[in-house]
Amino acid sequence: MDITIQKRIEQWQNPPFDTSTIQEIKQLVAQNNEKELYERFYTTLEFGTGGLRGIIGAGTNRMNIYTVGMATQGLANYIVHQGNAAKGVVIAYDSRRMSDVFSKEAASILAGNGIKVYLFKDIMPTPICSFAIRHYNATAGIVITASHNPPEYNGYKVYWEDGGQVVPPQDNEIIREVSKIQDITQIKKMNFDEAIAHGIILLVGDEIIESYAQKLSQVRFKSDDLSPIHIVYTPLHGTGYRIVPHILKTSGFPNVHIVEQQAIPDGNFPTVKSPNPEEPEALTQAIELAQQINADIVLATDPDADRMGVAFKDDNGQYTLINGNQIGSMLLYYILLRLQQLNRLPKNGFVVKTIVTTDLQQEIARHFNVTIENVLTGFKWIAKKMKDYEGSHVFIFGGEESYGYLPLDFVRDKDAVSSCYFFAEMAHWLYSHNKTLKDFLYEIYTQFGYYNEKLVSLTLKGVEGIQKIQSIMKHFRSNPPKQLARTTITAILDVKQGTLTDVMSGTTKAVDLPASDVLQFTLENGSKVTMRPSGTEPKIKFYFSSRKKGTDIKQLEEEVTRYNETLAKELLSTIESVIT
Repeated sequence: MDITIQKRIEQWQNPPFDTSTIQEIKQLVAQNNEKELYERFYTTLEFGTGGLRGIIGAGTNRMNIYTVGMATQGLANYIVHQGNAAKGVVIAYDSRRMSDVFSKEAASILAGNGIKVYLFKDIMPTPICSFAIRHYNATAGIVITASHNPPEYNGYKVYWEDGGQVVPPQDNEIIREVSKIQDITQIKKMNFDEAIAHGIILLVGDEIIESYAQKLSQVRFKSDDLSPIHIVYTPLHGTGYRIVPHILKTSGFPNVHIVEQQAIPDGNFPTVKSPNPEEPEALTQAIELAQQINADIVLATDPDADRMGVAFKDDNGQYTLINGNQIGSMLLYYILLRLQQLNRLPKNGFVVKTIVTTDLQQEIARHFNVTIENVLTGFKWIAKKMKDYEGSHVFIFGGEESYGYLPLDFVRDKDAVSSCYFFAEMAHWLYSHNKTLKDFLYEIYTQFGYYNEKLVSLTLKGVEGIQKIQSIMKHFRSNPPKQLARTTITAILDVKQGTLTDVMSGTTKAVDLPASDVLQFTLENGSKVTMRPSGTEPKIKFYFSSRKKGTDIKQLEEEVTRYNETLAKELLSTIESVIT
């Protein structure tokens, strides 16, 4: 084993590391578990542009109070150098294991550096942290969460004063400060209880929820009349357990039925394989409850309540889960339609989506003469566009295919709380017009064409997995296919190189997107195939998007779905040969 790794292992078996940490490492050494020791110490957990995310445990490549502490000290140094210590930092945390511990550790370190802290008393959704940063005029925010990752993970996300996650130049400037913290002895820390007593750490209660609810009430379309629709909601053991039912019930939806087994915050997520509202298995209990009470819709939020999943009845009375592109498109069309009907559609309105999100939303926005912007994957880029346009344009909606949406402008991250509200409001409005959600979706397809998107993720863990992901991207960058599914590829977007190549003419032009390891192939029939490594998980993701116009939606669905399956099968066959 490398001498640097051996030194790290030795250091973590002695003070100033705590007894529990020392024993955890000593046990691995006694077991001669070299593979696990290597995974824990071959590198330091990278503080990247999205903060930290990793498996909980002792070691330099794990989420623990020391890696969190060093990251927080680097952030604190940056804030102090900026002269913003008095403005303060908002800290929120979810229901995951160690989230409360990590949040208190971060608060104590910020306090030790003379930085004011707004710390939530209870677990709180990520979008409420974004809201609170703006509400308190804080300089930054921290959210302790690993979103919908498996239970063994946790994470640390950093937000800036606009309420969005940090983007250039702040992200790289913070990364440089964090990289300077090489030892835990560099961490400055204040006793947590003393910091509260001295007013440096302020504990935030439900008053922030009421402020958010009041803002939401000002932008909704629905009156205060009580809705007859029945809603089943599951927070999947996460932070939405109190706020989502509260928002719905105080907005005129009295018939909210909570999945009780999943309404208890629990970082082990005992009732699901994965606390991910994208996964049908995660909504099993919610759909069972919906069938029992004949509910109109099923809503689900992930552990930090920034993503939302939805199910509603199909023609056979069975509950169907719709995907993130469909949810976002329905919300966007509903909001634009209602704004138009009420003569409130702004002339300078704009919508933002990511480059892997369905182009159906582009067609919808253009139909209403609304500007639409395409940005990189990651909601921070949507928040950045909101900041860039502030004062000149009116934000209407932002979304990404991975079940994240923002239907209002006073939050700067994806917001499942307000998304749950607006989806319920849409269902109520359709009910009052004798229409179903399925009718509404089909109306959209009839008007703009049937769009089908397919996502395939390959999980490739560990050092070997990283190497395989890199080899896949290198292969397709240097040997791009000429066709897929017998369809000619006409354009190649390479975001890492910042180029868009017209394959037919051979001409290349620059694109105005920040460099990122993304490749996108456009086919002559308008279909798109996009590939990118995940920034938060050991995965590489492949997106397939195709479209066809017509009036027989079911037939179109079969044809386009089959075509996307062919695209995926052909591409994955090539990938298999690359990594084996």
